Parts: sequence; structure tokens; C-alpha cells
Amino acid sequence: MSETQIHATEDAEQMDRLLAIMSALRDPQTGCPWDVEQTFKTIAPYTIEEAYEVADAIDRGDMDDLKGELGDLLFQSVFHAQMAQEAGAFTFADVARTMSDKMVARHPHVFGDESNAKTPDQQSADWEAIKAEERASRDEARTLDGVAIGLPALLRALKLQKRAARVGFDWPDVGHVIDKIAEEAAEVVEARDTLSHDAVTDEMGDLLFVMANLARHLNVDPEDALRRANAKFQRRFEGVEDALAARGKTPADSDLAEMDALWDAVKRAEKSSTR
Repeated sequence: MSETQIHATEDAEQMDRLLAIMSALRDPQTGCPWDVEQTFKTIAPYTIEEAYEVADAIDRGDMDDLKGELGDLLFQSVFHAQMAQEAGAFTFADVARTMSDKMVARHPHVFGDESNAKTPDQQSADWEAIKAEERASRDEARTLDGVAIGLPALLRALKLQKRAARVGFDWPDVGHVIDKIAEEAAEVVEARDTLSHDAVTDEMGDLLFVMANLARHLNVDPEDALRRANAKFQRRFEGVEDALAARGKTPADSDLAEMDALWDAVKRAEKSSTR
């Protein structure tokens, strides 16, 4: 037996084991009470959380952690499939078959007669064309059909904008986007002073939407940019806490002026260390 066959056999054995464990956990008589009472809606937040934890492990370059987080994410798929099987909707095998069929259909240059001598951009264009055909077969004829509502808002904004841009609904250059940001920022200020909280929320949403559009025009992933900003803020604030601790103080014992000065010092130290 070849090494590939050995790995395939082990993969199948472990997948069968995981499916059996999930079935046992959901057994109404002998299973885990918590697992038994779960539904698609109650499990969905955990599924989203696990996907983000996979991304976090990748960002940290922690392969041991990535192995565990991928297992957690796989378990979420198994959990949903088990509940679907109990409802008579579909099985895990149906899920795997559907994905296999989709990947084969979307890669005719690998599994069909088309040439694979294409650039990544050409392959991306072909991928989008195939997806458009799939949406049309599901009667999703409108440009923005099929962009999942449950996506994180920033990611969904980016996907909506990309779809609209494909049919020509887009600013011609970054300058127009920056002008729109200034306009939307002014509207936020005006709403804050004169309008209701709902109106302020709407204007703030418009500003964030345009910020996502600026990221797209700059070829920047806004989710990644914001994650990096979050990490930077945490790192620098913890530097402020460390500096206060050296003075025998905590943030509660300090004031904004002191913490702001320490923040600037931490920021300068970071920048000088990267030069």
C-alpha cells in the first residue's frame, strides 16, 4: 500500500470516528444534554467563532494551534450535518459530495478538457463566470443576489461593492472615494448635532461603507487592516499599562494626560525599533 493510500485510509477512519462521536453526543437517550438541545441557530455563532480562531492561528503562524482550530471548525460542519440528518434534510456525505461536485465543476482546467495554461487573474475571472452561471440556475439573476446576509458587515460591504463594480457601478479612482469619505464624515457630524440616534447610526454606516470601498480601491483587505489595528492598539495599550506598573500605578490611578503621554512614548519606541 502506497503512502498516499495509507493516509487516505487513516483519513477515512478518523472521519468515520468523528461522525460516530457526533452521533453519540446527539443521542436523545444517552447523549450529552447540551449537545442534544442545540439547534442550527444556537450553533451558528460557534461556527463563526471557530472560523475566526482558525484565521488567528494562521496570523500567529502557530501550526499546532492551527491543527486544533481546524479540528474545531471541522467539528462544526459535522455538528450541522448531524442535525440535518436527524431532520431528514441531508447527511455529511451529501455535504462532501456537493463540495466535491462544485470544485470539479469550477475547475474545468484541472478536471476537464480546458487548458490550465492561464494566469491567476484569468482563472479568477473564469471562477466568477462559473459562479454567475450557478446563481442564474438558482434564479439569482440580480447583481447582488447570493451575497450572504450573515457575513461580517465589513466583509459583506466589500463583497457587495465588488459585485457592483463588475457591472461598472464604481468610482473611477481613489480620489473620488476620498472625497466621498469627507462628505460622509461631515454628514456624521451634522447628524450628531441635529438628528436622532438612528440617523447618526445610518450616517456612521455610510461612512464605514465608504471606508471599505477605499480599502478595496487600495487593494487592502479591510478585515485584515482592522485586525492589525486592533492588535496594534492592544499592544500599545498594554505598553501603557506596563509603564504605569513601573510607576506603581494602574490605569484607574492615572488620567488621560498621563496615559496619552505614555502612549506616545510607546509609539515612538515601536517606530524606532523597526527602523
